[in-house]
Amino acid sequence: MSALTGILATEVRKIEETAAMSREIQKQRLTHHLMPPTGWLNDPNGLCYFKGRYHVFFQYAPFDAEGGLKFWGHYSSEDLVSWRYEGVPLYPDSNYDCHGVYSGSAIVEDEKLHLFFTGNIKMDGDYDYINNGRQASTLHVESEDGVHFSAKEVAVDYRNYPEDYTQHVRDPKVWKDGADYFMALGGRKKNDQGAVLIYKSEDLKNWDYDKEITTEEPFGYMWECPDLFEIDGEQALSISPQGLEREEYRFQNIYQSGYFLLKEDKINVKEFQEWDMGFDFYAPQTFEDAKGRRILIGWMGLPDVEEEYTNPTAKDEGWQHCLTIPREITLHDGRLYQYPVEEMEALRGRCCEIDETQKNIEVWKPFELDLKLDSRKCRISVGDDLMFEADGREACLRLSEKAGAGRKQRKAVIPSGRLKELRMLVDTTAVEIYLNHGEVVSSTRYYPGKTTQVVKLEADKIQGHIYELKEMTGIK
Repeated sequence: MSALTGILATEVRKIEETAAMSREIQKQRLTHHLMPPTGWLNDPNGLCYFKGRYHVFFQYAPFDAEGGLKFWGHYSSEDLVSWRYEGVPLYPDSNYDCHGVYSGSAIVEDEKLHLFFTGNIKMDGDYDYINNGRQASTLHVESEDGVHFSAKEVAVDYRNYPEDYTQHVRDPKVWKDGADYFMALGGRKKNDQGAVLIYKSEDLKNWDYDKEITTEEPFGYMWECPDLFEIDGEQALSISPQGLEREEYRFQNIYQSGYFLLKEDKINVKEFQEWDMGFDFYAPQTFEDAKGRRILIGWMGLPDVEEEYTNPTAKDEGWQHCLTIPREITLHDGRLYQYPVEEMEALRGRCCEIDETQKNIEVWKPFELDLKLDSRKCRISVGDDLMFEADGREACLRLSEKAGAGRKQRKAVIPSGRLKELRMLVDTTAVEIYLNHGEVVSSTRYYPGKTTQVVKLEADKIQGHIYELKEMTGIK
């Protein structure tokens, strides 16, 4: 450990210990969403299953709930509901990442866990930090136990990216195909067109540029957090594009996250599907676990939204943001569905059965609502803070002024034509809504004023259950 690493480690440990002493009075901390011990959390990184444990790394700014110098934090679990905080594995302590350890991914090979990530450098001076003034190299470390990592090596130097790209190239996602390894990097071209760069390697050490994946016409100026994977014989490319024009039913957030199903690397802009239609979702990453499931976790937040809405926990309790619950990805009729992994059902506690005769139900908080419906129209209200409506193909999520903290309304179209199933997982300050077993998903932070709520159900034919949700263990 270098002297700088030791200093940073000591300071992080101090601030985490100070935050731990005030946990009992932090009423807005979450119960079944991974969150930072203190400070700021954003992108999920390095998602993998390694030597009997799930590993979830995350971009982490422990010193300031509004962001700042980025590290990586780390949780691990045997079952996706009982977690252990593993501390900080990556510090901004080298000549290649002293201004931030940015996002990346993991690959397990030869009994070792390999992490690839972006090291960020911003030079002092009068720069635009797009075409000049920034260095973003792809770095690599490895581990035999998933907790302690080797010294950093440069996998792709910032000077070796194609000449028609700006200095915004980042977020490596690495996978193996046959005997070769591949890396996808998100990029911004000099003509302000988003794209993905593909690199190839035989040994995880030496990487050569292979090809580019992009659209004929620009689809946003930057593609962040690329993820290329196969599911049921289909190739999917997940990206987080920046610079799309907002529409009534699409692209309602400042930045989006979604996917294309690829046909021989051909992309049709009209076929882009958003992962999540809520207020708070960005930078998702997927991985395959030992059961062969494709699992997705996203950042339940967004960058650059300060003028639109806020997260009161940053000011009130000194922390901000969380990750979504793990979601299993499946392919149905040319569309990717997302649904909570089955392990989440272990958190179910007390249960109340629902039928058409029950319209107002007092609920525990946090809770889960699981419904089957046979009605063109339905309305579900959680106190005066949250209302969800569906009418035929249209769905709408609305929040009260106080609970939304600037968030007001998000719309979605139900491709299959109507709502038949709904599952809602409500945490202290977060909610995830799954329509038709994950055909459409909406995730949002919200800040209700009451710890108990009354759920009001309005629909012709409805049945299901409300469950009390127990806390995940180990969430700092």
